[in-house]
Amino acid sequence: MYSNKVIEHFMTPRNVGTMAEADGKGTFGDPGCGDSLTIYIKVKDEVIEDISFLVFGCTASVATSSMTTVLAKGKTIEEALEIQEEDIVEALDGLPENKLHCSNLGVQALRSAIKDYLNKKEK
Repeated sequence: MYSNKVIEHFMTPRNVGTMAEADGKGTFGDPGCGDSLTIYIKVKDEVIEDISFLVFGCTASVATSSMTTVLAKGKTIEEALEIQEEDIVEALDGLPENKLHCSNLGVQALRSAIKDYLNKKEK
């Protein structure tokens, strides 16, 4: 059902936890399944220098959240905004059809964190 990469990211997720004094924080939830994800970012010179997450959800939600942080870390804000659901699914070597929506959590929470960062930067 799940690829080895999905299981690996579920069993040992990367970048888990809250972040003190995050430059941006974004939360997104899927009311249809009850999953909720918060992503925290630290940005230096427009590059996501550090990133972490907290998620409440299923195996796929944990794995896609972990992979989202892996894909975004070290990217510029512009590059991170280009990350799509398909990129996360591909990096995890696929997801079952009924779990594809979990990749949306990561993308939306990441974009929300970036938006929060940009709003704070403008002020």
